[in-house]
Amino acid sequence: MSTFSCPSFNQHELVAFKEDSKTGLKAIIAVHNTNLGPSLGGCRMYPYLNDDLALNDVLRLSLGMTYKSALAGLPLGGGKSVIIGNPNTEKSTELLLAMGEFIDSLGGKYISAEDSGTCVSDLKTMGRKTKYVAGVCDNQKYGGDPSPYTAYGVYCGILSALKHKRGTDSLKGVRIALQGAGSVGRHLIDMLVKNGATVFVSDVNKANLEKATALGAQIVDNNSIISLDVDVFTPCAMGGVINDDTVDLIRAEIIAGAANNQLAASEHGERLRQRGILYAPDFVINAGGIIDVHYQRVGATTQESETKTKEIGATLAEIFKRADSEKMTTASIAEKLAEEIFMNPETQLIKAAS
Repeated sequence: MSTFSCPSFNQHELVAFKEDSKTGLKAIIAVHNTNLGPSLGGCRMYPYLNDDLALNDVLRLSLGMTYKSALAGLPLGGGKSVIIGNPNTEKSTELLLAMGEFIDSLGGKYISAEDSGTCVSDLKTMGRKTKYVAGVCDNQKYGGDPSPYTAYGVYCGILSALKHKRGTDSLKGVRIALQGAGSVGRHLIDMLVKNGATVFVSDVNKANLEKATALGAQIVDNNSIISLDVDVFTPCAMGGVINDDTVDLIRAEIIAGAANNQLAASEHGERLRQRGILYAPDFVINAGGIIDVHYQRVGATTQESETKTKEIGATLAEIFKRADSEKMTTASIAEKLAEEIFMNPETQLIKAAS
């Protein structure tokens, strides 16, 4: 499949490919839009079954980053990179250095942060070959790791969704099914349990489940997590979880989670709307990480990152209200608002708090 015929190609400014036989690196960098500033997005390492899946993923993810940064009010564009390979068995210092050289070859048009399959130490290794990496500040509260801020943004989003749906944002007695207890999921579980929620969790990684249990979560089977009788379904693993096979299985009245590209297709958002399920668009609710990475780059304080991340709740409240008023999906409203910003950089998003 060519880049232009890929289903997720959407006026991307740049798509670059790199293969290095010496280190085993096979990688793709996609830059969607830089109207607001240089593109910034994570570097994902994943054992894609084929190159077409990797290309489609990097294109979708980079588009989502454009929307995400625009609605978060950041002077950034949308980009993403993927390394094709198993991070547990194929990652090496030499491969990461080669990836750093690949990033550097774009001259700052793309800035990388961590993502699934990579971590802060990996970005530091890449940083030996390029200055275009972010989220590696040792003097930050979490050592440069943006995942706690992603979790905090999702937490604020869940409260906003509860407030819109029920008139109260109290977590007392709220039942939440959380799919994926990785670095973001664990921080989120901790926040939810400490504030009164009952959290059910699934994960393919046994170590993640053990950590989740220690935080007070209850373990359920991976195959049943999406259809659990709960108030909130919180996807925090890979994308495409809401699809033809699952959209009618969901029993929660709210979907609010950290995973990217949760909807396999736009029609699934419409089906959720028809069923009365409130969906928090993923590229809005999971923006806490990119907010923190940006604030690290400009030397801001931890408190400034937290304050900006908390605004995600107000942004979602405005999206929910407009979606109800216009009888449209929350995802389409969010996309419309984002496009108004990055297609016309002078446009300012009017938040509910204003």
